[in-house]
Amino acid sequence: MEKTEWYLEYKIQNNRPGLLGDISSLLGMLSINIITINGVEDSVRVMLLLAKYDEQITRLKSILETMDTIEVTKIRKPKLRDKLAVRHGRYIHRDADDRKTVRFVRDEIGLLVDFMAELFKKEGHKLIGIRGMPRVGKTESVVAASVSANKRWLFVSSTLLKQTLRNQLIEGEYNEDNIFIIDGVVSKRGSNERHWQLIREIMQLPAIKVVEHPDIFVQATEYNMDDFDYIIELRNHEDEEITYEPVEKQQMNQGNGFSMFDF
Repeated sequence: MEKTEWYLEYKIQNNRPGLLGDISSLLGMLSINIITINGVEDSVRVMLLLAKYDEQITRLKSILETMDTIEVTKIRKPKLRDKLAVRHGRYIHRDADDRKTVRFVRDEIGLLVDFMAELFKKEGHKLIGIRGMPRVGKTESVVAASVSANKRWLFVSSTLLKQTLRNQLIEGEYNEDNIFIIDGVVSKRGSNERHWQLIREIMQLPAIKVVEHPDIFVQATEYNMDDFDYIIELRNHEDEEITYEPVEKQQMNQGNGFSMFDF
């Protein structure tokens, strides 16, 4: 029987010397292996564990709940955000009103890249929107996540180096393993019917599509925000307001230069 991963999270009520050693010894006595351990925030510790039988975890939970030095908050099969919390020592923050919206600030770009890379590794269709002000690192994060996931990325519309607005793909680019990147502002402002036809074709592919400025994108298409599987928000700081006026103004100031990918 193969061993199963488990996620353990607990708050430290009394951080006495030897507390971690006691918990590690308990895990050893129950033949539960520690894969990774990390601290999150001031008094929260998280672990990825490996157990052969569910009964081992049941016994662990019952024993830990008798300890007055810690408060167990989670013992479960690990979700993506659990693994990232252990790996980075930070939680992924979700919007309280819209659970598919996840929020990051610029100094969490490493966590954001890791999060998107894990999404990119999964097969099948996903539509991901990413919001943020100019030069906050949206496109660079998508490209870095594609590299981390060993995926090829294709700009359908972008301003990363020079304005790109594609009207067709070449042979081999209709690949379900590619990451298709669309800038909603660029597509809305400078597109033609051939460009929108290409976008409709790409949207039908069972592949990953990442749309920057999704709110602008849905204004110009038949798609709506409910079609997105995830909405990622990237800010320079937690209190920054994401608005589209400076984004659209930036696009206007860049003129109508096109890249080598225009057809």
